[in-house]
Amino acid sequence: MGEFTAQGCPAECRGCSHRHLDEAASLAQKESWLAERLAPWAGALRRIEALRGAERWGYRDKAVLKARWDSQAGWRFGMEVRDALVPLERCPVQSKRVRAVLAWLAESLPPSGAFPLAIVSVVGAQASLILKTRNDPGDGWMAGKTEALARTGLEGLWLHLFPCAGRHLFGAGPMRLLWGKPLSRNPLGLLHGPQGFQQLVPSLHARSLDEAETFLDPGPETAVIDLYCGGGATLARWTARGARALGIELSGEALDNARLNAPGASLLRGRCALRIPQAEEWIRGVPRSSRLVYANPPRTGLEPEITEWLAKTCRPARIAYLSCSAGTLARDLETLSSNGYVAVSITPYDFFPQTRHVETLSLLQRSVELEDDNPPFASNAPTRRFLGV
Repeated sequence: MGEFTAQGCPAECRGCSHRHLDEAASLAQKESWLAERLAPWAGALRRIEALRGAERWGYRDKAVLKARWDSQAGWRFGMEVRDALVPLERCPVQSKRVRAVLAWLAESLPPSGAFPLAIVSVVGAQASLILKTRNDPGDGWMAGKTEALARTGLEGLWLHLFPCAGRHLFGAGPMRLLWGKPLSRNPLGLLHGPQGFQQLVPSLHARSLDEAETFLDPGPETAVIDLYCGGGATLARWTARGARALGIELSGEALDNARLNAPGASLLRGRCALRIPQAEEWIRGVPRSSRLVYANPPRTGLEPEITEWLAKTCRPARIAYLSCSAGTLARDLETLSSNGYVAVSITPYDFFPQTRHVETLSLLQRSVELEDDNPPFASNAPTRRFLGV
């Protein structure tokens, strides 16, 4: 495995439950779990798509770590377990960039008395220092150190003042760019800032997006509703194909990035469930056969109101649903299946090597039904229709 192996992982670390399983055992356990949770759709469930060999280590280019000052060792970074810090500066699943940034911080930061650092967040080439204070300590401590900082691979370093830092990462306090530029491009070429979300394995993420795009087949005659759209990775694909696209997202920074990454898309900020009326208005007049939906919700799955709306009112021709929880996915698939949707395929993607987590892409199409193919307010007579892929 070259430089990256499980050797040296602190025994107390709770971050990677599979780190002592070999590749085959880890993937087999994930496939077994999915087969159990998604048993009603066993015929659609495929083999897991995964990284192999050395690629399964050093993949995590995103980290959120607690910071603690030690009078002997200086700054340490890791996770808290029973009020003790488990140091993770050399965690083998973290990327070389993350480890280089942590090494630079350990060498460059002033002592905690002058710099009350609570959390370090790294998202690709952007990093944030989250201080548990309202008082800005300035940036004099960075003098003469930025050349070494640039060599870490970082492109932007931020200071965030958040007196309540702890359980929550970012608050209402100010964000100030200490050094570098405010935006970077991820491996897919998309712009993101210091709070941007991105999947951990870009190559697998791109494969999942290719699969979703091929299935949805967006074009000038279609309209795509992109639920929990994030920074616009999928919106950019739909608009590039000439489709009308609507993205709905709670994060303000994510929507700012989506405006840059998919300038032709319409955007709504807020919980998806609360934006159903606006989505209804946006899709008004579009035949159901031309309606497409892509969804990538958090671990809690689709909001119940969204599942109900998709199943009974919006009724798109095809749905691509990327889920990070087999449990909530099964719940949502049950509702959609009972309302006339068929799972064409369910593909697991191992976005989280060395852990028990797995991402799953479900492709659903509306089956034979007796209903009007146009929106509910249209006057056309009902026709029987099968919506193929």
